[in-house]
Amino acid sequence: MKNEPPLVLVTGASGFVGRHLARVLARNGWAVRRATRILSGGNDDALVDSIGPTTNWQSALAGVDAVVHLAARVHHQREEHAVELYRNVNIEGTLQLARSAMNAGVKNFIFVSTVLVHGRSNNSGVPFRESDLLTPRGLYGMSKAAAEAGLNAMAQGSAMNITVVRPPLVYGFGAKGNFKMLVRAVGSGFPLPFAGINNRRAFLAVENLTSFIQYRLSHPAGKFEIFLVADEEQVSTPEFIRRLARAAGTSPRLFSVPSPLLISLLQATGRKEIRDSLIGSLELDLSKAASTGWRHQVSLDEGLRLALREPMPDEPSA
Repeated sequence: MKNEPPLVLVTGASGFVGRHLARVLARNGWAVRRATRILSGGNDDALVDSIGPTTNWQSALAGVDAVVHLAARVHHQREEHAVELYRNVNIEGTLQLARSAMNAGVKNFIFVSTVLVHGRSNNSGVPFRESDLLTPRGLYGMSKAAAEAGLNAMAQGSAMNITVVRPPLVYGFGAKGNFKMLVRAVGSGFPLPFAGINNRRAFLAVENLTSFIQYRLSHPAGKFEIFLVADEEQVSTPEFIRRLARAAGTSPRLFSVPSPLLISLLQATGRKEIRDSLIGSLELDLSKAASTGWRHQVSLDEGLRLALREPMPDEPSA
């Protein structure tokens, strides 16, 4: 009798990273069950209305060997109950899923957190490490840090291996947010005032993130492990823009303005995180991920070329 492939439940499978991850896992011998709010039919989707402290995961976890938890409340919230929304989904929702997975006998649980649990920048020149004291900023970063702490406490005495992955900005085909805006700005030839920025930042191609997750599922070790994962090459903001333009077959229009003026212009947007992500440094020590035996799948230049490729026939356009 032919052995059944191992089954992994992926939350957030309809999102940017989730779509890439589902294909990678399927190519590497996993059966993928997608937790979704709308059943599409023709696959092993699991209907999950919402993620929160009382979500019933029993049917979704039936027969599951591993869980990859990508789903989260990400976007900045201005409504009155923002704190409650982040707590219910990112903290209590994560812990409810992990508890349910433990009760269902799941062997491995991967939680995709964020580098923002360390803060938005490290201009001291000392790269962040997994063992650093956390200084999260913003509701999103704080909620992810709290979820990590809850998972750590839960892992003690459990038979389930828990891995936490802390990525920086993830770019790739279909990415939205700041990367999509940058692609549009570079493609339009819009002048960008970032030539004078002298920082160093980590970025992460979605191919490298999904490769690490797949590798970790196949090589679990340790009851609770945290990893910083990023591309091997960490570059300045203007250098990233130059590489992006080169991948697009164009030339960037970069010019320099005095730092105080640039800071004032970015502060006028009302979004402090944009200022920090463009001007500040965000260096990561990647030695722990490398010590597992995992190796990067693509370079920075290769990742950017893949991010700008034409969609395949079965893919939605970016």
